[in-house]
Amino acid sequence: MPGTVIRPQRGLLAFGMRVEFALPCWIAGGTRLCFEPVERLSPIRSPELQNYLRDAQFGLIARRIRGEGTQFEALSEYEPGMDRRRIDWKASARHTRLYARENESERNNQIVFAFDCGQAMCEPVDGLPRIDRAVTAALTAAYVALKGGDRVALFGFARTPEVMTPFVADARAFHQLQSAAAGLDYHAEEANFVLALATLAARLQRRSLVVLFSDFTDPTGAELMIESVGRLVERHLVLVVTMEDTELAQLQSAEPETVGDIAIAVTADTLARQRALVLQRLRALGVDVLEAPYQQIGYRLIDRYLEIKRKGAIG
Repeated sequence: MPGTVIRPQRGLLAFGMRVEFALPCWIAGGTRLCFEPVERLSPIRSPELQNYLRDAQFGLIARRIRGEGTQFEALSEYEPGMDRRRIDWKASARHTRLYARENESERNNQIVFAFDCGQAMCEPVDGLPRIDRAVTAALTAAYVALKGGDRVALFGFARTPEVMTPFVADARAFHQLQSAAAGLDYHAEEANFVLALATLAARLQRRSLVVLFSDFTDPTGAELMIESVGRLVERHLVLVVTMEDTELAQLQSAEPETVGDIAIAVTADTLARQRALVLQRLRALGVDVLEAPYQQIGYRLIDRYLEIKRKGAIG
């Protein structure tokens, strides 16, 4: 019978179907079971992703990438909204109208979006697991990076490394990253940062930008993460992306009415202090840290990527 099957989470679904068929009377009919893997990608097809893809399509992001680099590329007629510091006064005097310098950003950088698929990242935030929020933000930024001439790969891990795609160098191959993102599974176990980041470092043959999506609730796990990221940052540029814990902030600010409420508030305050200390230690190691509400992660990540690219900090 015709119908609709909905999978509530991103990933691969083995879709089964029973087919009954009739044959001529001298041959017995039969039943056949068919299974076909189907990718569930809808959580990463968010309005934010579609808006950024649309901007890239119309060249808005490409113009920003081209205009904010370090190497001179061309002159273009000045338009309202451009940075006035880019006006080339000599060229403007020759042409009797304002012209601005467009600089080319560095290209062909290697960018790896690395996903902690462990227990902390599988906890929901506003009804959707953190890992799914991270995938949406990463794919948005990945598309922008491909449009800017950089090469992108995905890396996912929990107790062991699970997904490591080859580098994609063309926006027309973006669907390969989308399909790989569907294979990032959910795990009710702590991520092994030591093994995962050592494996990633061994596979990177030249300096790259590693964007690590993670969260941390366990002090021991956070300590191992800091040590592993510290080794990675010796050769690569590392950006750690984490979502603000709004639930923790609410527990901190709630007006206590009972002794139990006071205990909860004290515990929440302790966890918040530990979290802030972890981020502070990462920054002290030279790691770039982006912490933002989940609604802003995609936008803020793209802004940070464009800033890094403008400074030529990857190569």
